[in-house]
Amino acid sequence: MIVRTTEDGSKTVYSKQFKQYYHSVFGAKTESQWVYIELGYFDAIKKFDAIRILEVGFGTGLNAFLSQKMAEEHQISTSYIGLEAFPIQPNLFQNLNEELQVYHTSEWERPLPLSKYFKFEKKEIQLESYESDQLFHLIYFDAFAPDVQPELWTADIFKKLKKLLVQGGIMTTYFSKVMVQKNLKQAGYKIEKHQGSPHKREILRAINLH
Repeated sequence: MIVRTTEDGSKTVYSKQFKQYYHSVFGAKTESQWVYIELGYFDAIKKFDAIRILEVGFGTGLNAFLSQKMAEEHQISTSYIGLEAFPIQPNLFQNLNEELQVYHTSEWERPLPLSKYFKFEKKEIQLESYESDQLFHLIYFDAFAPDVQPELWTADIFKKLKKLLVQGGIMTTYFSKVMVQKNLKQAGYKIEKHQGSPHKREILRAINLH
């Protein structure tokens, strides 16, 4: 893995295993802010008084940081679970932006109240093995692209995630190819296409209507 500073000054990581960056090199923070906060978190707080978030692909912790920031600014009680099957090692995460360190140095599998409005937990587990008794209002689907992790973009996986969403719950993702749209529709979501972040034509928001 290699840490790289992106065009907006935030950092991303290159995975040699998957030969992909965790976030856009054109602006990691810019991409996450648009895909997961603007189209995900802000939409969720219009519907729900408190937010439970599940992130598929915890990665650098950037999405958790942005969500905590929004929870505190808007005083919305938010609990956050990040799933990660391939954690970034200490010799690398120490080179990420300083505000991300708290998420990486926290213990795995242990809920951590980071503020009055934000509770965080990370789990080292593959999505296929993850089970939960609680339902979520919002899912950040931030897995690597289908050409390197095809097993995570199937209709069966999306059905599994739909069962973890409350009615009206939201899932956002940066990837919008036809195959992904088809699998989301087959899983029973309502699909919305939105303008993409820099250098991406469009991204997706999926809604669990029932």
